[in-house]
Amino acid sequence: MRSKETRRHKDAQLDKILGQKYEVLDDGFIRVVDYLGSDSTIVQAARVSYGAGTKKSSEDRALINYLMRHRHTTPFEMCELKLHLRVPMDCWRQWIRHRTANVNEYSTRYSIAIDSARTTKPDEWRMQSTANKQGSGNNIDVTLGERLTKSEKELQLYCRKVYEERIRLGVAREQARKDLPLSTYTEAYWKIDLHNLLHFLALRMAPEAQYEIRQYANIIGHEIVKKWVPMTWEAFLDYRLNSLTLSSKEISIVSNLINDKPDEALKIMCKNGMLTMENKKWKQTGEAREFEKKLKGLGINIPW
Repeated sequence: MRSKETRRHKDAQLDKILGQKYEVLDDGFIRVVDYLGSDSTIVQAARVSYGAGTKKSSEDRALINYLMRHRHTTPFEMCELKLHLRVPMDCWRQWIRHRTANVNEYSTRYSIAIDSARTTKPDEWRMQSTANKQGSGNNIDVTLGERLTKSEKELQLYCRKVYEERIRLGVAREQARKDLPLSTYTEAYWKIDLHNLLHFLALRMAPEAQYEIRQYANIIGHEIVKKWVPMTWEAFLDYRLNSLTLSSKEISIVSNLINDKPDEALKIMCKNGMLTMENKKWKQTGEAREFEKKLKGLGINIPW
């Protein structure tokens, strides 16, 4: 007897953009190479896990919302996405820290380094943040930015010239590359399951993420994931990306503030080291500044 043919799920929306390049920054790109699964795959996996098989016991959207809301992650691991990326090496250093993906990167030991480097426009240079040691602050004055962009271009051209001279002289590629700037573009195939992809997006789409990697994350989220798993994307926006998480002490502070007990709220802040009084002024920790943003988002008046 002939067995039934097993058919791989095909998504019409994602099939339309397979191989299509989404341009990022000045010479970067993202394109979808392959994918596995869909919203229905997540639903099916969840129902099997609690013994209901493929029987429809609730609406798919409601079930996906439940899974996202309660952090039931394994059904989302049933879906996978493979991307082809071109990204500056300094940005790639942050990207590759997400160790839950399968990666194969362009090798400059085997091939000539890509002749392209990320350039910064005069109005794109940013000051170091005074509140966040690893983040950016306001943009630098354009006049100064023009000078920085000019010197950047000169440096990139010189480094490339040195690299190509070494190659012409027969220096090993693995050694000739060592003085290339971090602005040099690299390429990679990056395959990741949906659960870990959403974690990547939650971190890299956040306003605090570095501008350059945020551009890639926004395209992956809004142009690819949204089309691929629309119900999961809605749930992700609702319960993860645009939601607030409060610690137990933050809940106590909020409770006192909404019950018109600002003094009690301040006591909790001080007891937990979030606020200190210096020269008759309140000094906030980084945690306190983050909490203040949450309060503003909730429309709660801040008494300090």
